[in-house]
Amino acid sequence: MLTIPEKIIFIILSLISFYFAIQITIRLALVIGQGTGKVDWSVIQKRVSDVIVKTVSLQTVFRFRFWPSLFHALVAWGFIYFLIVNLGDVLEAFISGFHFLGTGTLGGIYRLGADIMSIGVLIGMFILLLRRFLVKPPDLTARGDILLDPNVRTGIKRDSAIVGIFILIHVGSRFIGESFIIASESFDNWQPFASFVAQIWDKWNPLALNFGIHITFWLAVGSILLFIPYFLFSKHIHLFLAPINFLLKPSRRSMGELDRLDFEDESIEQFGATHLNDLGWEQIMDSYACIMCYRCQEVCPAYNTGKVLSPAAMEINKRYFLNRNGKRIAQGEQSQELLTTFAIPPEAIWACTACGACIDICPVGNEPMRDILDIRRSLVLMENDFPEQLQTAFRGMERTMNPWNVPASERMKWADGLDVPRIAERQDIDILWWVGCAPAIDTLAQKSARAFAKILNQSNLKYAVLGEDEQCTGDSARRSGNEFLFNEMAISNVEMLNDVAPKRIVTSCPHCLHTLKNEYPAFGGFYEVIHHTQLIQELISKGALTINQESNLQVTFHDPCYLGRQNDIFHEPREIIQSTHANFVELNRHGRKSFCCGAGGAQMWKEEEHGDQKVSINRFDEVEKSGSDIIVVGCPFCMIMLTDAKKDLNSNIKVLDIAEMTAASTNPNTAQQA
Repeated sequence: MLTIPEKIIFIILSLISFYFAIQITIRLALVIGQGTGKVDWSVIQKRVSDVIVKTVSLQTVFRFRFWPSLFHALVAWGFIYFLIVNLGDVLEAFISGFHFLGTGTLGGIYRLGADIMSIGVLIGMFILLLRRFLVKPPDLTARGDILLDPNVRTGIKRDSAIVGIFILIHVGSRFIGESFIIASESFDNWQPFASFVAQIWDKWNPLALNFGIHITFWLAVGSILLFIPYFLFSKHIHLFLAPINFLLKPSRRSMGELDRLDFEDESIEQFGATHLNDLGWEQIMDSYACIMCYRCQEVCPAYNTGKVLSPAAMEINKRYFLNRNGKRIAQGEQSQELLTTFAIPPEAIWACTACGACIDICPVGNEPMRDILDIRRSLVLMENDFPEQLQTAFRGMERTMNPWNVPASERMKWADGLDVPRIAERQDIDILWWVGCAPAIDTLAQKSARAFAKILNQSNLKYAVLGEDEQCTGDSARRSGNEFLFNEMAISNVEMLNDVAPKRIVTSCPHCLHTLKNEYPAFGGFYEVIHHTQLIQELISKGALTINQESNLQVTFHDPCYLGRQNDIFHEPREIIQSTHANFVELNRHGRKSFCCGAGGAQMWKEEEHGDQKVSINRFDEVEKSGSDIIVVGCPFCMIMLTDAKKDLNSNIKVLDIAEMTAASTNPNTAQQA
């Protein structure tokens, strides 16, 4: 029970603290509001239950670094619970004889929770501080060659120390205070830990215990009033902004879906992101939501192979920039500094494979890849600044509608000797096969196309291809920032496909799958699109294909980024492989955590940025360590990249598309023929 002077002091301090907190919160909201786009408030109703589950369970945190995640969870769960505990403590301190939630069973359960959570928070925070300041693991910082705000390396440590010490003081004082109360009253079965500590104070006189109760109250609850304004500037504001991030992110069909740019609106003067204000409001909020845990960096293929790209550093640089310039940005002043100057260098922009691993692993829902692709748009469309090697692919897509620059008249040469019907010859079909540029043109990927054609013919499925009328979907143009070129290709393809009006579309290229399924709806193209692994598994399950050959070889599967992580297709390829009775081996990095082959983000058409290792070599090293005889892929680009890596490493491991393996298992002669 506080004295009257204490109550007055507490109220005054509370008003001061809340005043500054409100001012800072308004400033943060105004800064976020300077980004482009508008919040779609209608998504809240659909997501609120899922966000509550994510926030309470911390399921996004536990996907990586289990033990640090566990100790972090102890602190986070305690933080959530102490929102109630602190309210109860203030009410009990102000109202004489008041017991929060009563003295019965409900109140007992509440006190038991506080007792357990206190121990959990103290242990968790102590371990995390030891990890950061004594163990100093490399996954809590970036390499020296990464562009990082000069204040970051000391700033993060300072924030962690201040917040860690505050939590230890806040929770520790509250715990000791409870033990003082128990010592002055009686043993509390609902608070076993505090009651155990209370035995230490058994011999203290009532005045000393009462003094201790008052001191620990001010240390526990009063310290919050001093901490709140600072908390809103520290990285730990993610505790509030992470749920908001999950709740309000714009709805997308896939993490890789990009917004359509309106080139017909002559009032638009900026395409892509040159300055901070050019980013979407949600991309600015990412800066504040960032936990600075470097998990996105840890899974980034570019960073892991020595490139100067760190998605974590980019978000952190944005945050520190906002901390310095937030006041004037909140007032509507346009940022004049280039993102490529303070946030991320151009070399890092062009090192990104657009694999989406950074988005997938982020425990607070940040999307660094989208920032990078928006900056690419600006470099290409506004500055005409991009790697010279991309010019060849751009020219090919402009002239012959494919990045190989092969004329349409040669697009069906891959099917020589096979019965592959064109849509003009066979319009009554169940499915349209979108062959894709690589399977139609690249000699290596053509093997998978021929194998898939034989599978379709064997299954007696009514299908057809577009033949010479098929052209590139424009994925490489969009991922490389050439949005204008993609826009033209998308409009043309949607017009053609809408005329054909296919019931379903199947493709062996995950990039075509993603573009047709997720990107074209913005252009009026709504289609049911499936991957060839899904169709093959469907045919096997229906008995249209029969596996008649068993294999004793060790077989593994490489999850293509745009098949698995970006479009949630994981099970069908594995079911197909297992149906051949091969000895299936899972790579360490598989499923959503699969490692990129290095071709995505238009890397296929340019030299890999400088680093310690090729992305494809890093991936193939993992394949070799698995002891596999065959690596199966479900993407023509993965096929090309991993085959190149195989040659570089002089490996005997076979690289096969899932269609090749299936064809060989259903007909012993097919593999040789293909």
